[in-house]
Amino acid sequence: MKELLDLILPRDVLACFEVVKVCTTSARIDIYLDEKNIPPAEYSGQGVLSKGFTVPTSIQDFPLRGRAVYLHVRRREWQLPSGDVVSNKFSLAADGTRYSREFASFLKGILG
Repeated sequence: MKELLDLILPRDVLACFEVVKVCTTSARIDIYLDEKNIPPAEYSGQGVLSKGFTVPTSIQDFPLRGRAVYLHVRRREWQLPSGDVVSNKFSLAADGTRYSREFASFLKGILG
């Protein structure tokens, strides 16, 4: 299953996220991803506590078998001993869009 997901999902997503649910209809595929419980590297060893998830972000990816594909991504938030809340930085979507970076690059190549 992991090998199939590696082919479908944007590059390196499974290193930082786990698939928690997949819903399909005749028109679309919704893949729900939660960030793994891995604190930001710059705060490791500082006693950070996981404080749940951010509001999900939806990103459109390459269509599969004529169905739209949406990734619903929830990132984790961690609280530092100081009370500040931090999270990992990911660039899954292309700047200024709700498309995966690979899908946006593909569309730009076709549409110019």
